[in-house]
Formats: sequence, structure tokens, C-alpha cells
Amino acid sequence: MSDPTAALDQTGPAAPPRHNGELVFQAPWESRVFGIAIALRDSGRLDWQEFREQLIAEIASADAAILAAEAGSERPPTGAYYRHWQRALERVLDRRRLCTDAEIGGRASELAERPEGHDHPHDHNHSF
Repeated sequence: MSDPTAALDQTGPAAPPRHNGELVFQAPWESRVFGIAIALRDSGRLDWQEFREQLIAEIASADAAILAAEAGSERPPTGAYYRHWQRALERVLDRRRLCTDAEIGGRASELAERPEGHDHPHDHNHSF
């Protein structure tokens, strides 16, 4: 089995955060959105080069917004690497009509409405 992260940039604007060579995720959602992109790539549904180019564009856009904000008096926008990753994935999925922004937003709303600690819709209290 090949390494699912082999296609990832090791350096440059598209390179994911690493510590001692290992990928770093600050929150569970970051590893999930990362895994979704890798799974879509592995299944042939996501063109990796198209995604990579979109990710670089998202990062560049955020960098430009930060520079513009620093030139003025407003507070610069913040954004973590995986927010750019997520937005790049959403844009590619929408462009390829694999999943629209409206579908993503609807699913995100459904997940946000679930009670804390209930990340899936079935009951674990079984009677035997």
C-alpha cells in the first residue's frame, strides 16, 4: 500500500504543517477534512493538481488580505492552514459538481445542531 501523504508538498505554500516530519492537526475537524481530500484523491474523484493549485490560490488570497489589512488600521484576518485546505476542497468539489456549497452548508448545519459528544446519529445504549 502506498503512503497516502506521498503527493503532499514538503515545502512551499501548499505544504501542510509538520512537527518532526509528522503532520500536525490542531483540532479533529482538521484531520477529517484532510482525510476527506486524501480519500477523494485515492478514489480518483479529486484531481490532486487542481486541488493543489486551488489551495495555493486560497493561501495567496489570504496572504494578500493580511497585507492589505496591515497597511490600513483594520485588524488582519486570521486563518489556519486547514481553513484554506477546506475552502480549496469546497471550491474544487463545487466546480466539479461533486458537492455544491449549498450541500456542504446544509450538512455543516446538521452537524452543528447535534448535541456535544454525539458525532453520529445512532444510540449506543443497547439492551441485550
